Amino acid sequence: MNNKNNYESNIWKLYLFTFIHHLHFISAVLIPFFIEWGKIPFYQIMILQAIFTASALLFEAPTGVIADKYGRKNSIAIGSLVSAFGFLLYILYPSFYIFALGEIILGLGLALISGADESLFYDTLRQLKREKESKKLLSRLDSLNMLGLLISAPIGGFIAYFLGVRWAFGLMIVPILISFFIILSVKEPKIGRASTRNQHYIDIFRKGISFFANHKILKIMAIDATIVSALMFFVIWVYQYKLQELGVSIAYFGLIHAFLVIAQIIVLNSFSFLEKAIGGKSRYLLLSALVPGVFFIILGASYSPVLAIVSMMVIAGFGLSRKRLYFNYMHKYIPSTKRATVISSVSMIYRLAMTLNNIIMGFLVNWNLQYALYILGATVIFLALLIKIEEKHLKD
Repeated sequence: MNNKNNYESNIWKLYLFTFIHHLHFISAVLIPFFIEWGKIPFYQIMILQAIFTASALLFEAPTGVIADKYGRKNSIAIGSLVSAFGFLLYILYPSFYIFALGEIILGLGLALISGADESLFYDTLRQLKREKESKKLLSRLDSLNMLGLLISAPIGGFIAYFLGVRWAFGLMIVPILISFFIILSVKEPKIGRASTRNQHYIDIFRKGISFFANHKILKIMAIDATIVSALMFFVIWVYQYKLQELGVSIAYFGLIHAFLVIAQIIVLNSFSFLEKAIGGKSRYLLLSALVPGVFFIILGASYSPVLAIVSMMVIAGFGLSRKRLYFNYMHKYIPSTKRATVISSVSMIYRLAMTLNNIIMGFLVNWNLQYALYILGATVIFLALLIKIEEKHLKD
């Protein structure tokens, strides 16, 4: 009974970890931070993001193996400390090259956490024989992620307005260090650990990658979940640029970011309802890509701040929640002993797509923001129609 209580407490500790770890005061003022403090143009901002995603890509599989072999909570704890150091570098001196080093370190920190946190949570559910609740509980986990952003974004906007963007970035170190101590108190589930503890690092890596590469359904899901999601994520970078173009004050950026987060929370907690209302899981996944694609085009054509904000909310709500829904379906096909490595492999595809997207979109936006959004919307619509997953493969 005591072990069961420990694992039950895992769920709440991981909820708390996710919430605190995502108190990102900088999220609402990313573009102003780089432009005002860093003194760099938009295309260099996107190059930095490409460095970040490329670093996370390179570190993804090796750190996934570390999580599988030495424990998910240990990987997450180290990743938290590494991330705190990366943020510290950013506020020391405004230099593109220091920022680049900071992005490499942040990429390592993200890779140590990515896949390990979700694997730890899902295998805790399996330990408790509650995996059938995964869609609801994983969506709740993402909602707490969003809640952290929801609360911190307006605070960060006001911090940046009254104290400066540098303070908004530097204060992010505090919640990350708090989350480090929380994760240390989590109990590692026995499921998925016994058979990997004595295996060689390379052997775990090879088996995990091989499993993913030979699984047709997982590959189709991963392509849709990652490539389309990478395109959708660009709304996080472009919305502040668009707001500045429309003359909106930086003081409101945090509140607007909160609106985007609220839209995601609503959708994340409405998957079952939306799937039934649309008439099936596969049909919902299709529309959840088509609708944001159309609204990217509307955003590009918008000269009204209200219409622009509504478009951003639709894109964020439906577009940024798709990856979570896909990951829920993918978990049903992955054995526990390979979970962190396979999820890391999927994340590698996502990071690669993000890296390429950041470079291309950075230059497109630098050329013309309106046309860049038109191209982005058209690409999302094309991929949504091209990539299809059958209803029977989407298991609850």
